[in-house]
Amino acid sequence: MGMILSRRTVLRGVGTTVALPVLEAMLPATAVAAPKKASGRLPLRMAFLYSPNGMHMPDWTPSSEGSSFTVPWILEPLADLRGHWSVLTGLAHRKANANGDGGGDHARAMTTFLTGVQARKTSGADIHAGVSADQIAAQAIGKRTRLPSLEIGAEAGGQSGSCDSGYSCAYSSTISWRSETQPVPKETDPRLIFERLFENGRPEESESARARRAVVSRSVLDFVLEDAKRLDKSLGVADQRKLEEYLSSVRELERRIERSNRNTGGLGIQKPEEMPETYQEHLRLLADLLVVAFQTDQTRLATFVFANEGSNRNYSFIGVPEGHHELSHHGNDPVKHEKLRKINRFHVEQLAYLLGRLRGVKEGDGTLLDRCMIAYGSGMGDSNRHDHEDLPLLLAGWGGGTLTPGRHVRFKKGTPAANLHVAMLHRLGVAVESIGDSSGMLEEI
Repeated sequence: MGMILSRRTVLRGVGTTVALPVLEAMLPATAVAAPKKASGRLPLRMAFLYSPNGMHMPDWTPSSEGSSFTVPWILEPLADLRGHWSVLTGLAHRKANANGDGGGDHARAMTTFLTGVQARKTSGADIHAGVSADQIAAQAIGKRTRLPSLEIGAEAGGQSGSCDSGYSCAYSSTISWRSETQPVPKETDPRLIFERLFENGRPEESESARARRAVVSRSVLDFVLEDAKRLDKSLGVADQRKLEEYLSSVRELERRIERSNRNTGGLGIQKPEEMPETYQEHLRLLADLLVVAFQTDQTRLATFVFANEGSNRNYSFIGVPEGHHELSHHGNDPVKHEKLRKINRFHVEQLAYLLGRLRGVKEGDGTLLDRCMIAYGSGMGDSNRHDHEDLPLLLAGWGGGTLTPGRHVRFKKGTPAANLHVAMLHRLGVAVESIGDSSGMLEEI
C-alpha cells in the first residue's frame, strides 16, 4: 500500500519545481467513489475560451432542443465528445450594443464578454469597464493555488492606442479585468508560460537554473529526477504508472515548445524571437499548458483567447486566404459564408482538442473534464450584423456533477449572458449576487 501524500507535494530541483497531478495517495477512499461528483479533495476548475468576430449562426445553432439534437456542421468536431457539452441559445450582451456610443462593436464585444458592463468609449488612458467573472473568482478562491488565475492567448494586443472606432486597443485584446480600470494582459508565449508553471518561486535561483539549462540543453525534469525516483518508491503501482505518464507528457510538451521555435538554446532566459510556426500548433501548445495547469492544481481559473476581437488573421492553411474580419462583413455572400464557417469550424476543432485532452486525464475514478466548467463562445452573434443577441455560447464539462451537459438549451431571447457567469461562480462556491447587467442566475445548465 502506498504512502499518504499531501495534495501540495511537488518535485524539487535546482531552480525548478514540478507540481504533481492528483494521485490516489493524495485522496481519501471517499474521494474516488463517483466520477462526476464534487469532492472537497477534488477541486472544480473554470475556464473561458474566446473566439472573435461572431459566428455563422445557421451552422452553429441546433435545429431542435433537448438531448436528441443533430450536431450542426460547425460543431461536428465535437461529435465524439457528445454528452460532455451543451449549446446555450438566446443569451445576449446588451451592454455590448452601441447604446448611444456609435461604432466599436468589436471592442465592446470582448470587454463585455466576462464583465457584463458597457465599456467607456475612449482611446486614452481613462479606460473603464468592470471586474470580469474570472477575476471575481480569483479574488475569492485564487489564494488556494500558486497562480490565482492564468490568462493566455494566441494573439498579442496593445493596451493603448485606438483599435476600433475610438476604443482603446485594451478593449479589443482583453477579456480579463482585475478592476474597472485594470485589464489583465494575456501571455502568448508558450515558453514563458511553461517557465511560469515550472519555476520554483525564487526568481534569483530560477533565473540561474534557466541559464544553466540553456547552456546544457537540459529539461526541467532533469533537475527533479532524484526527487521523482525517491517519491516513486513510495507509491502504489497505479500511482507509479500515473506519475510516469505525467512526467513523460511534461517532457514531450517541453520538446514541442522547443521544436515550435527556431531558438535552439534550450529553455533559456531570453524571450524567443518567434512564436510557434503555425497557428494551430500555437493554440494546441496553449491548450496543453492549460491542461497541465489544471491537472497539477496550480490554478483553477483561466481565460484563453484564440484571437483578438476584430482580428483579420488569414486562414490560408484551411483554404481561406482572406482575413477573418474581412469575411465577417460577408453581406450574405454565399462564397464568404462558406469561408467564414470554415474558420468557425477550425476554432471548434481546437476546442475539441482541449476537451479531449481534459477527458484523457484521469482524476480519482473520473476525468479532469468531469471537474471542469469550460465556457466557449464570442461576444458577438451574427458576424455580418455585428449584433450581440443570441450569442454563440457552449458550456462543456460536468462541473463536479453540478452541470447536465449533452443538450441544446434555448433561453428566453435577451437573457443576459452574465446570468451564466453568476451560475458558474456559485458552483465554485463564489456566491456573487450579480455581475454587470445580470438579472439572476441561469437555471437549467
